[in-house]
Amino acid sequence: MKIKGRIFILKDKNGNLIKDIDTDQIYHNMYLHITDIKEMGKYCLGNLEGYENYSLVAKKNDIIIAGSNFGAGSSRQHAVDCFRSLGTGCIIAPSFGAIFKRNAINSGFCILECPKIAEYIKEGKISHGEICELDFENGIIKKENGEELFCIPPSKVQLDILKAGGLFEYGKRK
Repeated sequence: MKIKGRIFILKDKNGNLIKDIDTDQIYHNMYLHITDIKEMGKYCLGNLEGYENYSLVAKKNDIIIAGSNFGAGSSRQHAVDCFRSLGTGCIIAPSFGAIFKRNAINSGFCILECPKIAEYIKEGKISHGEICELDFENGIIKKENGEELFCIPPSKVQLDILKAGGLFEYGKRK
């Protein structure tokens, strides 16, 4: 599975990857009454300082890069679904909150762990706005100049769930 999209890096005021972005920052609880996935995208990152208008600049297949423990906090499926609503291609972070990670995998949404992503950014190997191709199955970010950056490939089960279209569809095949 390959995703070609724009790199969108979530940085703080000091230029560092934002760590510990929680589900309230991703999708505020005041919008939990919205159940139509088509409507959820407009509230994506609406409670994250500096990114309140993300939904207005989001592009289909964006590859979002964030700091460690992305999606920390409460069990909120909306926090995954708002990215799906926008057509986000993948989220790359050094690590994910356990419940967010499970919800993303179960929904068939691409997330990729990349312990070296902050290092890649500091070294100028990847930058905001750059178009890259993500070889999700092998965990490789391929730049337009041919350079490859390596992440942890997803597990076989994660890939199988993704290819099936989510956990429920995967379960029907077994």
